[in-house]
Amino acid sequence: MNRFVVISGCSGGGKSTLLAELGRRGYAVVEEPGRRIVKAEIHSNGTALPWIDPTAFLHRAIAMALADRASVGTPDDWIFFDRSLIDAAVALQHLTGKPELMSIGQLNRYHQRVFLTPPWSKIYVQDQERRHTLDSAMAEYSRLLEVYPSLGYDLSIVPKVGVEERADFILSTLNN
Repeated sequence: MNRFVVISGCSGGGKSTLLAELGRRGYAVVEEPGRRIVKAEIHSNGTALPWIDPTAFLHRAIAMALADRASVGTPDDWIFFDRSLIDAAVALQHLTGKPELMSIGQLNRYHQRVFLTPPWSKIYVQDQERRHTLDSAMAEYSRLLEVYPSLGYDLSIVPKVGVEERADFILSTLNN
């Protein structure tokens, strides 16, 4: 059974907080490639940033997501990914119009059940690493809501409740 579980969805929808809670409970988690790239690029005065060179940024996100998958091996328990290479491929396809990018998602499968955090204006914040608006985050969410099922994944929308309840929802869904 594939133990690579994707938590994706709206930027600013609470994914990172949710993954921190799953990590606190002892599960392996993989931090979002985009956040790691932005931190490194800001630190080094690099240009592979979504607001400077989005194509370079997304190519790095795909490469990092592939490396993340390879680095975790074959786990015995759930591993939770904050976004996936599919997220980066969807964004790159949207930017460039190249549909062949989605084949990467077919070759590198995750668990059948994908969890999406919906737009949640109450918790959405912009910061140095998240400079886009809630409207652009909602457009991204709409694309993901369409693409994951088109690649054969089953979606579960994470409810807008406290982080402990969100983690419980995910674990109970996976264990049923």
